[in-house]
Amino acid sequence: MSHYYRLVVSCPDRVGIVARVSSFIAQQGGSITEASQHSDLETGCFFMRYEILADSVGMSAEALRAAFEPVASEFNMQWSLVDTQQRRRVVLMVSRESHCLVDLLYRWQAGELDCDIVGVISNHDDMRSLTEWYGIPYHHVAVDPDNKQASFAKVQAEIDSARADCVVLARYMQILPPELCARYAGRVINIHHSFLPSFAGAKPYHQAYQRGVKLIGATCHYVTEELDAGPIIEQDIHRVSHCHTPTDLVRFGRDVEKAVLARGLRWHLEDRVLVHGNKTVVFS
Repeated sequence: MSHYYRLVVSCPDRVGIVARVSSFIAQQGGSITEASQHSDLETGCFFMRYEILADSVGMSAEALRAAFEPVASEFNMQWSLVDTQQRRRVVLMVSRESHCLVDLLYRWQAGELDCDIVGVISNHDDMRSLTEWYGIPYHHVAVDPDNKQASFAKVQAEIDSARADCVVLARYMQILPPELCARYAGRVINIHHSFLPSFAGAKPYHQAYQRGVKLIGATCHYVTEELDAGPIIEQDIHRVSHCHTPTDLVRFGRDVEKAVLARGLRWHLEDRVLVHGNKTVVFS
């Protein structure tokens, strides 16, 4: 794969940002291979993502960051410059439903996800053989309903030990405590079906079938302390009709969930998602 630097910026909007940043990159001899910008007229914020061919710049990412600092200060930017040779370390979390885990592991092995999956954490032992077949460490951390704090302290220890840059809840059916959400803010990705809050609890697809729904879908989002209400990364739907059975709805739902989660994770790994309040700008 080619070696890139990714420059991601958000700042107050004003005239001259694109010209100033592009001129800076040109002054370093940099070749911009992909450029995306968005102005939010309602909030007055500007968002930018550039991919720069690293070899064209002729300096390290650290040196380029130092050189860009005066530009960032001039425009009051929140920004990051990522070296794509530094692969993100990802931990997956799962319970007993395997479809999202299976899909992500396959995509990772096939080279579709530019990351290192460094561990799988589960509150059950069901997925151990599958995970270890891929050569990935598996950590069974049972969640004691009478002492969840101790259980999640072990979860946090496993994540910290793995030096995870990103955590993916691949159908992990436990609610993360607020302190864990805060510790990894903007780095925990979740997937859930589209029926919340209408069909909460057990067998949501069967509940939806009884109501005769015509659309099912899934939402991929960042995890916050407010349950299933974090900034949305990606969504998709599948149309259904009176001809479909509850089993059909479950099958369609699994397909949508795994596709939406894979896209959301890939965009996160590629620095295409900029969080702005409880919304996102996604340069997909």
